[in-house]
Amino acid sequence: MRSRSQSWPSYYTVVLLLCAASFISYIDRTNISVGAIAMKAQFDWSATEEGFVLSAFFVGYLLMMAASGALANRYGGKIVLGLAVLWWSLFTVLTPPAAFLSLSALVLARIALGLGEAAVFPASINLIGRWVPAATRTRAVTAFISCIHLGTVFALPITGWLIERFSWPIPFYVFGILGFLWVAVWFTGVGSGERTPTAQTSEAPAAIPWGRLMRLPCVWAIVMGHFCANWTLYVLLAWLPTYFKATFGVTIVNAGLLSGAPWLVAFLSANVAGHIADELLRRGRSPTFVRKLMQCTGLIGAAVGLLMLRDVTSITGGFVLVCFTTGSIALCLAGYAPNGLDIAPRYADVIFGISNTFATLPGIFGVAVTGWLIDRTHSFTAPFVLSAAVALFGALFFLIFASGERRLA
Repeated sequence: MRSRSQSWPSYYTVVLLLCAASFISYIDRTNISVGAIAMKAQFDWSATEEGFVLSAFFVGYLLMMAASGALANRYGGKIVLGLAVLWWSLFTVLTPPAAFLSLSALVLARIALGLGEAAVFPASINLIGRWVPAATRTRAVTAFISCIHLGTVFALPITGWLIERFSWPIPFYVFGILGFLWVAVWFTGVGSGERTPTAQTSEAPAAIPWGRLMRLPCVWAIVMGHFCANWTLYVLLAWLPTYFKATFGVTIVNAGLLSGAPWLVAFLSANVAGHIADELLRRGRSPTFVRKLMQCTGLIGAAVGLLMLRDVTSITGGFVLVCFTTGSIALCLAGYAPNGLDIAPRYADVIFGISNTFATLPGIFGVAVTGWLIDRTHSFTAPFVLSAAVALFGALFFLIFASGERRLA
């Protein structure tokens, strides 16, 4: 008979809770995409003002990202992640009162939400480095990050349903309470700092070698790969409901349903990619080859999908191409995301904080520029072409500069 610890290693529980935190973070940030349709009608926003509301989250996210990686490296992921979920759940609940107060108050509430959510990925990378055996880390990383897509699949249709059935503030209250419940489970169910016998990360150092990290070309490959993947990710996350409604005239509920399904494809694609990447590594393929294969395939596939979307004339064709695009971009989670654990495992949380700082810029500028382009061209063609160009540049940069070899102990 296998013991309970053998059949259910302790790190499984940690990874499942990280998946839940990632899921909650995305239902709390994504519900505004559908909610904004009703809010825009009630408050008479322009598309540009809607773009400001959708992008405000990323201002706070950007400001706290690098600091959250350093905090996780210094104090450990458990306390940093637990407090972060508590903070952002509070501001999720406060979003409707802020919206009724003023547009400025809503923007500030969304910035505060972003400050809290900045910690979820660096803290989770820290915990994976502490708990998860090296042979399964790609799967662990893709599992918890891919739950952003599962959260989107849940949030978009459920938010649409809650708005139609009740009113637009209700999703913010319901999802905020879910975060409070997660915090209670986290602080009572997870130890601090224990590791599986095969985990290979030592204690965090007293000082982070920022200069050495920032001079490594392979770190900048992670940054650029992350940035370019997130450009497409954030534009689609923010604007898919509006795209389906404006282009094909669907209802708010159907816009949520159509916008949610492509992220289920992305969730499945990311986890398949994680298993394939770990299997290739197990069979002796170099980490450099595996990371470049996953990253470049994902970015090039996304670019092809976006360019084809320019000429789509039917809702079925648009839906299929959006699914192809989101499924492609999800492959990148087996490329840039675990790459820090390859090149500098003791500083992987810091590297992710650095890369996600730059990769948050598309959430601010990409989302806002999309609104600006739509206002002026009355079409999604220009934003799709721009996003495709960004993806192709990212694939080329990663192909040239990325590495999977250890650079820092």
